[in-house]
Amino acid sequence: MHGFYRQHEHEWEDLGAGIARRLIGHTPELMCVLVRFDKGAIGTAHSHLIHDQIAYVVAGRFEIEVDGVKSILSAGDAYIAPKTIHHGAVALEQDSMLLDTFSPRREDFLTTV
Repeated sequence: MHGFYRQHEHEWEDLGAGIARRLIGHTPELMCVLVRFDKGAIGTAHSHLIHDQIAYVVAGRFEIEVDGVKSILSAGDAYIAPKTIHHGAVALEQDSMLLDTFSPRREDFLTTV
């Protein structure tokens, strides 16, 4: 990736089930991804073996579950899911959006772009 990100140069990738993502940038050690949700869309609970994740709520509201604990998060809030910690999200409003950061980058996201 080059040193600048301009949103008009990048398309949303439709992941199905009311979720789309757009890669913002990455290095081998870090990745930022915008993820947009339709109301009611579910980011199925899962964990990562090697990736730490911090997700910042850019817009809307989510019911977030981290390690069995649920909380409602709104724009400006965030959650932290270190590697192996189970986490998931349900969008409570249309066009809710997360800025996901991963360390190291998600190589599996690069194969679909």
